[in-house]
Amino acid sequence: MEEKLKAFRRLLEIMDELRKKCPWDKKQTLQSLRYLTIEETYELSDAIIENDLESIKNELGDLILHVVFYAKIASEKKAFDIGDVLNYINEKLITRHPHIYGDVEVASAEEVKDNWEKIKIENEGRKSVLGGVPKSLPPLVKAYRIQEKASGVGFDWDNPGQVLEKIQEELGELKNEMDKNSNKENIEHEFGDLLFALVNYARFIDVNPEDALERTNKKFIKRFQYLEEKARRQGKSLFDMSLQEMDVFWNEAKTKE
Repeated sequence: MEEKLKAFRRLLEIMDELRKKCPWDKKQTLQSLRYLTIEETYELSDAIIENDLESIKNELGDLILHVVFYAKIASEKKAFDIGDVLNYINEKLITRHPHIYGDVEVASAEEVKDNWEKIKIENEGRKSVLGGVPKSLPPLVKAYRIQEKASGVGFDWDNPGQVLEKIQEELGELKNEMDKNSNKENIEHEFGDLLFALVNYARFIDVNPEDALERTNKKFIKRFQYLEEKARRQGKSLFDMSLQEMDVFWNEAKTKE
């Protein structure tokens, strides 16, 4: 434990030095760091999807640096410091885990999650169960979190079969709008409903929809780049190849996975 505290203390010291002496670090603000933090978060996400533990370690370091950086800037504004940040999260964890630090009994992880949501609403004075879903979340993640929170108060389907029926219903409504050659707004509305239902089904079968889609993105990129490389080796351009010709290489890429 002492070695870990020593490493964290060293990071705080380095941050103090950089803020005093480095032109770039001195220039940064809460606002200028924001987009960099988002980028670092996605880099961590990539490392987790690849299950690259070395990269995960490195990206976590980058994120911790950002946390320390924000706290340092805030301390200069006399708003709060890193100690306040740590004290806040310590107290929050204790309050949100009454089954560990109190006399509440729970029988499952689901009960823990339900209690967490109840405590959040009570302590933070939120008027809506959905109030804790960040507005700037990517839509796919936001849909998943909205559904999770609604489920926490019992607003949910009983089984995956019902969600599959909903998917079929939404698909039919989308097809109906397409057949009627409806305006873009109506089609977009029905397509959104279909996506929302698909995300709901992913939740029911314990699949993270964003992870699933990102894995498919990576798989498509790998196959497509294989196709490009094979065409290049044969002196061909994809622009001049037929779909049937490209399919030969595409199916070849699939067999090599």
